[in-house]
Amino acid sequence: MSAKRVLAALAALTLAAPAATQPLIPRPQAERDMAKACAGRDGWGDPASPAHIFGNTWYVGTCGITTLLVETPDGLVLLDGGIPQAANLVLDNVRKLGFPVKAIRWILISHEHFDHAGAIAELQRQTGAKVIAGPNQAAMLRTGKPDPSDPQAPLLLKEPMRPIKVARTQAHGTALVAGGVHFTAWANPAHSPGSTSWTWRQCQGPECRTVTYADSTSTISADGYRFSDHPARMKAIREGLAVIAALPCDVLITPHPSASDLFPRLSGMRPLVDPQACAAYAEAAGKRFSQRLISETNPPR
Repeated sequence: MSAKRVLAALAALTLAAPAATQPLIPRPQAERDMAKACAGRDGWGDPASPAHIFGNTWYVGTCGITTLLVETPDGLVLLDGGIPQAANLVLDNVRKLGFPVKAIRWILISHEHFDHAGAIAELQRQTGAKVIAGPNQAAMLRTGKPDPSDPQAPLLLKEPMRPIKVARTQAHGTALVAGGVHFTAWANPAHSPGSTSWTWRQCQGPECRTVTYADSTSTISADGYRFSDHPARMKAIREGLAVIAALPCDVLITPHPSASDLFPRLSGMRPLVDPQACAAYAEAAGKRFSQRLISETNPPR
């Protein structure tokens, strides 16, 4: 069976996975206009109010970096944590929504860079949660050091992370099941070697949708790095983007909220649901990567 068919089959399994039956409890503390609340403030450490996304999925990150909270009958699942300084901002948002922070039982990670995983060690210390690594993240999370093959490695060495205790690694196409919610891991090493997207089903009244936390797709590097000199990295990027394009995808969320226009969508300025969003997100990234390769071949004079 081809890789494309395997991915399609796994996506079908994800769509068939049951959503949590826990009813949505109104939480008036949630911000209703995130676009206005974070207007002019997109710093990674700029505080933001929590916001409702869909079903029992909530935004608890900052104005510049996404952290998600999902309520399940068996406890809370946190996705990403932001920069090291954001740990208490995230936990304050969890409390503002009325959840006890000790109810956070699992933490999932998009990729192993300090701007998204830097707060995880402190969040784990304060909550006792188990960290479930993506398919290719565990070594970097446990050491706090970047993968030497990461195009950003020289930059990341300047922002060391505290080592994280990893409970286990979630294999590609398999799911952490928490309270009936299946959080399926999809390895898509476009942005980093450990890049992972996560999908899960949520229901809101009679409407059920797949929420997709698609990892970053930008191909950033340290000065002097040429992707064209690294065919294995180029291959991984193209394969990773193909994975994202094929994901089940109704409500797209990205580690940097601006990359998916999340705040305008949460504020009702644009549609929140778009089944073609992941394909468009990956296609745009592919075009940017092609332009990067062209610029390496024909540098400006």
